[in-house]
Amino acid sequence: MREYVLTALIVAAVTYLLTPLVRRMAERLGAYTEVRERDVHTIPTPRLGGVGMFIGIGVGLLVASRMPTLQRVFQTSEARGALLGGGLLVLIGAADDKWGLDALTKLAGQILAAGIMVLEGVQLLYLPIPRYGALSLSPDVGVPLTVLFVVVTINAVNFIDGLDGLAAGVVAIAAMAFFAYSYDLSVVYHFDRAEAPTLLTAVLAGACLGFLPHNFSPARIFMGDTGSMLLGLMLSAATVSLTGRIDPNAVYAADFAPALLPLLLPLAVLAVPLIDLLLAVLRRTRTGQAPWTPDKRHLHHRLLQIGHSQARAVVIMYLWSALIAGGAVTVALARSRSLPVAAGFLGGCALLLVASNIPRLRHASRI
Repeated sequence: MREYVLTALIVAAVTYLLTPLVRRMAERLGAYTEVRERDVHTIPTPRLGGVGMFIGIGVGLLVASRMPTLQRVFQTSEARGALLGGGLLVLIGAADDKWGLDALTKLAGQILAAGIMVLEGVQLLYLPIPRYGALSLSPDVGVPLTVLFVVVTINAVNFIDGLDGLAAGVVAIAAMAFFAYSYDLSVVYHFDRAEAPTLLTAVLAGACLGFLPHNFSPARIFMGDTGSMLLGLMLSAATVSLTGRIDPNAVYAADFAPALLPLLLPLAVLAVPLIDLLLAVLRRTRTGQAPWTPDKRHLHHRLLQIGHSQARAVVIMYLWSALIAGGAVTVALARSRSLPVAAGFLGGCALLLVASNIPRLRHASRI
């Protein structure tokens, strides 16, 4: 545990110290997020924040490769695949942050980055099936499913990057939840395949936490597509490495979790960005628009319309993310204590529903 924590702290420190330098570089290059009709911010803000996070992640992986316990992770190429794919998306994202790229160009870059990870071994090999254990996937099926999952995750994170600190905080929460699950598999149950996703989520959480002080409201720098695509790719790489490369039958043999858990965990950890993505696609296609057409009706926009301040809306989104992701991981770790966990989860949902609608309740009480 100490080596994982030390690596995460190094990534956080490097990201935190580099971000002001990246901000000044973005200002000199003129890489600003202009104020658009759908935006919440009111002044042009420099972006390219993902550059600092990527360097922090690279330094963290380099340091980890020299640590006695974590050296085993680099006997496979999964960490290298995530770094190479992330590097490509940082280049594409930087071009978009500076000049603006069309959606299809960015989609092609995302598919290429996912393909690089597949070539480096980050690929779905198993698909957990309730009551039947696991379905072994041939490359003809596993490769396109992997690419699809990576692209969906990248765009889900991109879609929620609409308020100061929102994407960085939600991804940090998701990464820490996934870290807890994969660490338990790796250390307690000695699944070697869980070591790579454990390290990837540790460095991902460190990058988000190091960037967040500069990005929380009022943000001094935005991560831009440079950062949101990087975070989505890293999170998807960890998810594929864990859920899709460990035979769930071995997990069941250890009496570790319910049969549904390997299938539900990645969906729970990514619940908030995936729900926002799904609603956006349904909303836009129903009105005859392209799925990537921007609008001002994301979940965080709805919280603002209810009457929350930007900071309070972000905190509410954090709490929903923590409740759903933490609840799923707690089910895995609690084992036989599922009833108290379910009661706590339902109680948390009730409290958050009230908190999410406080402005409405106040307005109703005045009528």
